[in-house]
Amino acid sequence: MVETAVRSGFGAPSAPAQRNRKARWKDGRLVLGVLLVAITALAGAKILSAADDTTTIWAAKHDLTPGTSLTAADLTTVRVRFTSSNDASRYVAADADLKGLIVARPIDAGEFVPKDAATSQANRDRTELPLSVATGRLPSDTANGDTVDIWVVPKDAGQKATLWWSDVKVLQIDSVKGVSGGTARRQVLVGLTKDDLTRLPAALTAMSTGEPTLVRKAG
Repeated sequence: MVETAVRSGFGAPSAPAQRNRKARWKDGRLVLGVLLVAITALAGAKILSAADDTTTIWAAKHDLTPGTSLTAADLTTVRVRFTSSNDASRYVAADADLKGLIVARPIDAGEFVPKDAATSQANRDRTELPLSVATGRLPSDTANGDTVDIWVVPKDAGQKATLWWSDVKVLQIDSVKGVSGGTARRQVLVGLTKDDLTRLPAALTAMSTGEPTLVRKAG
């Protein structure tokens, strides 16, 4: 009697099941997940960056009177987030050298120390000269603390302009808001040294028949 190798259908080998496997990188859900992680990381980095977008400046610990020599004992550092770099540049940075600086005007306790209120003795001894300057005769973004040369341009054609003062500091300038048109003017307060005063009478005479022009110094 011959026995066969296969006794029943249960013993027959079956073909392996064929499965359609997609590559994981093609899975839309995986791609979406990666994008969400990347976006979250970028948002977090931006938030952290914004949190550190502050400037450290000096503020007064107590009331400071004009003529007081500024020292670190009179001040405290504060971190402030300004809306523009121009606003930040108006105050004394915490890493600024205080040596030789004195208070030029009263500063209240807790007030941020503005640059125009912390000046050297030489600047404090300057004589203030107000100028009415046509809008086209000075840089539109001229600001307090800028250093300029002052020329006078005669109104009569054919006459040469004259340089009256060099390295003059702008102490105060009115806002550019509301100033428009070729005939508009800006009020500028400049500081003259004792040596500058020797030319003041002649310069005022020249300005009566000419226009002051401010040329800002580079740097």
